[in-house]
Amino acid sequence: MKLHPFAVALIAASALSVLNLAEPQPMNAERKVAYVNQVADEAVPQPDLLQVPFDEKTAKAAQEAWIRHLGTPKLVEKNSLEMEFFLIPPGRFIMGSPKTDPARGRLTNPVEVTLLKPFSLGRTEVTQGQWQKVMGTAPWKNYDNARSGENLPAVYIQSEEAGEFCRRLTLKDKDGTTYRLPTEAEWEYACRAGTTTRYSFGDDSANLDHYGWHGRSEGDGSAKNQTFAHEVGLKKPNPFGLFDMHGNVCEWCRDFYDEKLPGGTDPTGPAKGTYRVIRGGSWSSDGAGCGSAFRSGIHQYDRDIDIGFRVARVMTTK
Repeated sequence: MKLHPFAVALIAASALSVLNLAEPQPMNAERKVAYVNQVADEAVPQPDLLQVPFDEKTAKAAQEAWIRHLGTPKLVEKNSLEMEFFLIPPGRFIMGSPKTDPARGRLTNPVEVTLLKPFSLGRTEVTQGQWQKVMGTAPWKNYDNARSGENLPAVYIQSEEAGEFCRRLTLKDKDGTTYRLPTEAEWEYACRAGTTTRYSFGDDSANLDHYGWHGRSEGDGSAKNQTFAHEVGLKKPNPFGLFDMHGNVCEWCRDFYDEKLPGGTDPTGPAKGTYRVIRGGSWSSDGAGCGSAFRSGIHQYDRDIDIGFRVARVMTTK
């Protein structure tokens, strides 16, 4: 049977269509990006939120899982100033000190907190060398009792100045990274690193000497008879790999201070105020003052020899 010319053309077009389906067509740039992101999402699904308590092995596994998911090159990342940042996986925890803690003092009641987004936190406090590269000043040199050194913590810094450091560092890096002070909830979560004890290493303050400079006020700690901060990173790190979370210098947080702890999802504290939160204890603090939950409210324009800060780095999630 002889086919009509129109039917022949229709069959030829259908065959060409099948061939086109069998052989993928070239993608434009936008389609390529969408496809790569889709494959990455399917290959490495978003990890589950951590639930405190968890051990150091679980902490490291979670860090590695989020590194794969985010596509970041490695656990410890360095910026243009050679500042090192550890990835902190998101999770749920109880912020604050349990009522059974004998060293609780005037600490506020615990609250439940959920952190939904990963972030990176400075491996150590901001050093004087890093501060001078960004700000070009040396506030500690105005005081006779302050030591100077490239790897010593930047002290005598107001909270607003610490925030300005973060703003300038964001502009300086020019890679789209945003830097800021950690929230109070982020700071305690990172300090605890999966623990529910007074310190990230347990409840016994006798072991504090191995993890932080403290005790000048008691006269029997690692900073006995010393009235100054020490070089960063000389003591043992916590399970997330962070140094000096239990002493050396107190650290400014982003939150304004309130007697009641901020709870809930990604809490940030009051919208305004006069006092800012400081965390971490210092060389001048007693053992209780270096605990994971210990907090104080300091006037935002105050400066002191034992107050510094560390920087949080905002992570880009898929």
